[in-house]
Amino acid sequence: MSRRPVRRPTEVAALRAAARSARRLPPIPALMAALLDANERRDREGTVLCAHRIVRASEPEVGEA
Repeated sequence: MSRRPVRRPTEVAALRAAARSARRLPPIPALMAALLDANERRDREGTVLCAHRIVRASEPEVGEA
């Protein structure tokens, strides 16, 4: 029996379509509240994610190609 995952072409197509579409970020106050909540819960990954999203929302040209 093989342990390899089953390839799903529709999943790959959906991921590619999502990567091509522009996604709006939540407003900065909502992101700041989420950052504080993640920090209180000691959720390191959530804290980093929120911090990166705040930077991206405040400076749209950063990281844009």
